[in-house]
Amino acid sequence: MVHERNPGIELDTSWVQEAQVNLAALKLRAATHATRRSVKMEWQAGWLLRAVTCIDLTTLSGDDTEVNVKRICFKARNPIRKDILEKLGCAHLPITTGAICVYPSRVPDAVKHLKDSGIPIASVAAGFPAGQTPMEQRLQEIREAVKSGATEIDIVITRPLVLTAQWEQLYDEVREMRKACGDAHLKTILATGELGTLTNVYRASLVCMMAGADVIKTSTGKESVNATFPVAITMLRAIRDYYKRTGYKVGFKPAGGIRTAKDSVLWLSIMKEELGDDWTKPDLFRLGASSLLTDIERQLFHCAFKRYAAKHQLSMA
Repeated sequence: MVHERNPGIELDTSWVQEAQVNLAALKLRAATHATRRSVKMEWQAGWLLRAVTCIDLTTLSGDDTEVNVKRICFKARNPIRKDILEKLGCAHLPITTGAICVYPSRVPDAVKHLKDSGIPIASVAAGFPAGQTPMEQRLQEIREAVKSGATEIDIVITRPLVLTAQWEQLYDEVREMRKACGDAHLKTILATGELGTLTNVYRASLVCMMAGADVIKTSTGKESVNATFPVAITMLRAIRDYYKRTGYKVGFKPAGGIRTAKDSVLWLSIMKEELGDDWTKPDLFRLGASSLLTDIERQLFHCAFKRYAAKHQLSMA
């Protein structure tokens, strides 16, 4: 991480409680962003390659085995076929995914198969995805994932604390989880589809950042509503306000429903427009996805060879 890590600040309840979201203006901003024309030709290839470096390549299935993890670790090391990179003149670039993301029990497999790669290993923890297990069990799960080799921890907050405006309790919860992470970076999942209002999303974002979150994340990918642009803009403006007031940069991770190359470019562009170039790089921006990489590679194949690849030609298709 090239910027100073967010240490958190004392909980400022007046800042939290006074926050309001202009719903009409926010929806208009989100609607106009989604209809913009995407970049094309070599510029598209450049944006897509940047998106690859921001992907948290994820497998969170009940039937995950070491073979599943080995497969995504190989793909994380080699996300785009070598011949595509050579044709695009990018074979010299050290392109890998931003991280891989697995369950705590699969972290040792990831450590084994990513040895000496420098690729971060993220683990979900703290009662993922519901966050309804006792606090000590949630903290122990974090500690065990870190002990096994995870360098990033994706935790879930207790949503009822947001719905009932128990901001002190939410702050204390995230603070304890940050402490349990140690040197591992803390990504806090808000599960925004379950928070009721965008004002709640903004307030929860602030509280998590005050408690020391390194990254705030939209969703687990398991909710009925996941990453949307209205939610993203709300969270990005909370990040911007926090940075202006404290000087600390906090990252952002949308997750759930991001499947196409065009989606990835739209997400990168909104990061650039709302927060600037620093937030288009993997230390401050991640895309939580399991199938996105296949479509990006397909589009890059087209950029290189002017035709689309058949499914069997792409290793994760």
